[in-house]
Amino acid sequence: MSGPNPPERGAAPRVSVIVPCYDKAPFVQATFDSVYAQSFSSWELIAVDDGSKDGTAEILRAQGSRIVALFGPNRGASAARQRGLEASRGELIQYLDADDLLEPEALARAVAALDASGADVAYGGYEELVEREPGRFEAGKCVNRSMESVDPDPELATFTNFWVPPAALLYRRALVQRIGRWRDDLPVIQDARYLQDAALCGARFVRVPSIQALYRTPLGGSLSRDDKLRFVRDVLVNGQQIEALWRERGKLGARQRSALAGGYGFVARVALPRDEALFEEALQCLYRVEPGLRPSWPKLAGVLRRVMGRQRALQVMSRLGRPAP
Repeated sequence: MSGPNPPERGAAPRVSVIVPCYDKAPFVQATFDSVYAQSFSSWELIAVDDGSKDGTAEILRAQGSRIVALFGPNRGASAARQRGLEASRGELIQYLDADDLLEPEALARAVAALDASGADVAYGGYEELVEREPGRFEAGKCVNRSMESVDPDPELATFTNFWVPPAALLYRRALVQRIGRWRDDLPVIQDARYLQDAALCGARFVRVPSIQALYRTPLGGSLSRDDKLRFVRDVLVNGQQIEALWRERGKLGARQRSALAGGYGFVARVALPRDEALFEEALQCLYRVEPGLRPSWPKLAGVLRRVMGRQRALQVMSRLGRPAP
């Protein structure tokens, strides 16, 4: 795919596109091509190979002067994004995963939205590319909603049910500097936490009412049993961190407690049949933000578990029609 060449390294681009790459040889060229095809031309593309073993590094080298290619050992996506950020020069930052794609007008629309509004983050919708069989992707659902439709408070929206992939977000560098480093202590939900941190820094958001990115969903579309536990552990740690921050800021009101209770309850439901210690920790967190015996699945499960044991409690809860996810 052809497109405008990036600016010479001596010129200051407006947008830095940062692509962390780890074993994405089947996809990364298409990701680069989606940047080359942008109608907006003031960009630089920085790709960070995170110790790939599948030929990804060779694809980066083949791009020549069209990209800035960085190479190093495997340290994870957060470290790769951070390294790319430190090498970047743009006033606006576009993170782009190595298997996702930008729509041709994505940068132009997001830059225009930031310029017109003075906001800190532009966000848009995305379309899923769903893997139906190995290597074959088809168009899936489109997700294109406003943050306000989830919650008018960005902190609560991003903590509860508002998420878009990094490809559908454009950040101002000044905000990125306030956010700080990418969180390598939350490896499964690091991109969601980055968006939450933007909200916690007081970012102003502007919506681009269009599909900005194509987001690949791998075969199966769901986490494995082991990955599910990794995911909910991250959810628990994230909730504990956000709860502590809200307490410190004096912002732990009824709505914040309700949001935290929802997260802790989710962790408890997933953990009960899989990890007893994780279930107990989540239950303690739930009681801390929602004291008393107000009926809920996790609290009832916790009482039954203490009375009759975990397996019997699971059987009873299943009969009540609320099995764990």
